[in-house]
Amino acid sequence: MKRILLYLLFFSSLLPALKAQTVVSIHVNATINPATAEFIHHAIGKAETKKAECLIIHLNTPGGLLKSTRNIVGDIMESSVPVVVYIAPAGADAGSAGVFITLSANIAAMAPGTNIGAAHPVTGGEVDSIMYGKITNDAAAFIRTIAKKRNRNVQWADNAVRRSYSYSETEALQDTVIDLIAKNDGELLKMIDGKKVELNSGEVILRTASAKIETYEMGFIEKLLNVISDPNIAYILLMLGFYGIMFELYSPGTILPGIIGVISLILAFYSLQTLPVNYAGVALIAFALLLFILEIKIVSHGVLAIGGIISLILGSMMLIRTGSGDIGRISWTVIISTTAVTALFFLFVIGMGIKAQRLKPATGINALVDETGIANEILSPSGMVLVHGELWQAESVSGEINKGEKVRVKDMKGFKLFVEKA
Repeated sequence: MKRILLYLLFFSSLLPALKAQTVVSIHVNATINPATAEFIHHAIGKAETKKAECLIIHLNTPGGLLKSTRNIVGDIMESSVPVVVYIAPAGADAGSAGVFITLSANIAAMAPGTNIGAAHPVTGGEVDSIMYGKITNDAAAFIRTIAKKRNRNVQWADNAVRRSYSYSETEALQDTVIDLIAKNDGELLKMIDGKKVELNSGEVILRTASAKIETYEMGFIEKLLNVISDPNIAYILLMLGFYGIMFELYSPGTILPGIIGVISLILAFYSLQTLPVNYAGVALIAFALLLFILEIKIVSHGVLAIGGIISLILGSMMLIRTGSGDIGRISWTVIISTTAVTALFFLFVIGMGIKAQRLKPATGINALVDETGIANEILSPSGMVLVHGELWQAESVSGEINKGEKVRVKDMKGFKLFVEKA
């Protein structure tokens, strides 16, 4: 009986080694935004549900929003599954927000030919020196806390924020910014096998040498939200929404432009609420559209149109605030192209539509008003006139009109024309 118990204990100790291990893997190749943060949050949840050995985040990012970065770092710090951030493939960069995420990982790794650093906050001219200092100090304190928690180079982390320090993979390894360099996933799993990782729940030992990698990808909605979180896409959607709504208002019943406009505006509003929007920029863009409309209705000899163009350019430049992360600005190419298209749209397309609306009706009773004809007989004051090749009963409002004289239609009541000498 004693021998049987010993055998059972021996085999039970082998069960963890015999059990097939799983590693969840994701790829983040985009700016850090709310969609990216949500994707990483779901990936950590999936790894926890599957009781995976670890989650590997393949990271390649130029940076992003500080708020989203904080959410990601918080999720990594609270994860009950070890998180490995792997800057890969060759040529990848963990810039700005990527530095915070990499340093927060339980294990930080880089592929050959990659780099990390330059986490200095990027700001625009609308941020004064005092606010700029606060932003920098806050980011520096945040990254020092992360580095200290993970026993990484605190001084380099501070310099990455304050002085935009950057490292290659070999420099990062030498200066204890990362833990290892791996050529690929297979090598990475072998190198981290047996490593001890400290979690909030306690210390765990990784068993990854023969683990099965299960890739988790963004869903369609997450991909869509990630795409429209780009400032350029948000700006284009906003303008498309304005175009669609305005076209529908000027041509009621067209339906399609209105549908496209509403969908574009909803997507634009979602995108803008995930970005640091400057509402002065939104106001300037709305004011520009108002000026374009007034240019069509009021004779200003181009003054309103010029004001609209200037307002649209300024509003586009100011639309996205900087200082909350490296999300980039709206491209000048997009701004200039959109401004030109908007000006043409309002001054020509809608302008022609309004002119068409103001044209005198070509059919019906009112079509005869101001038309000319010939008196078919003496009008003293009534008689017959020939208008548009048709004989009409007419009455002169300008005295007697001789047969054969030209007349102009002034009014029409029923089927009787009131005419005068042309």
